[in-house]
Amino acid sequence: MESKPSIHSSSLTVDQQVFPGDVVLDLSKMTNQTIKLGGGLRQDGDFISVMKAGVLRFSKPNKYWVESSHKRYVPSAGDNILGIVVDARSDNFIVDIKGPTLAFLPVLAFEGGTRRNIPKFEMGTLLYVRVVKADTGMNPELSCMDGSGKAADYGPLKDGFMFETSTGLSRTLLSSPTCPVLETLGKKLAFEIAVGLNGRVWLNAATPSIIVLVANTIKQTESMSPTQQKIRVESLLQKML
Repeated sequence: MESKPSIHSSSLTVDQQVFPGDVVLDLSKMTNQTIKLGGGLRQDGDFISVMKAGVLRFSKPNKYWVESSHKRYVPSAGDNILGIVVDARSDNFIVDIKGPTLAFLPVLAFEGGTRRNIPKFEMGTLLYVRVVKADTGMNPELSCMDGSGKAADYGPLKDGFMFETSTGLSRTLLSSPTCPVLETLGKKLAFEIAVGLNGRVWLNAATPSIIVLVANTIKQTESMSPTQQKIRVESLLQKML
């Protein structure tokens, strides 16, 4: 007789390590609740199971995902990411999003976009975009608008410096409350940052030395605990400022 997978309470598995095949939610026990699935999870009937090893995360009001430190990004609708324009066609821009396939950004997917004001991007232009669709077997669709059709912070990122990290580090940098690294750096330094869930980070500051300091600090403290991160950053700032 085939044994059924054990069903874990979300209160027990959130922020804990999970592995492919683990069943983390039973929808039959979550009546009148709507949940949103992010990367690393899939629905099989009433069960939500894990597709890749990592840490199960939850953000209010209703999103669950598996956070892993993979270099390759698995697109998920709603993700904010950094993409690089690699080609331009009549209807779409082709964008590298550090995923298994290239994505496409419709030329009209901009606030007030019409055929008369199609933006022009050179190859290599870095864009802050939102994943609109990420269906299996299809190229992901992107947009430079939020859900209400506004540009918000989306669009080209000019000047500055972009570097790549793991997807796990990207999620840490975007966590709330602000991660200790960015919080501590922000108290002493002035800089702009855009973090994509696909493991890309863009930085800009008044001087190249500040950009290099922030980028190196982010990368060097990835495997540290929050307390260790704060101590390390404060030590680096004392030596260099």
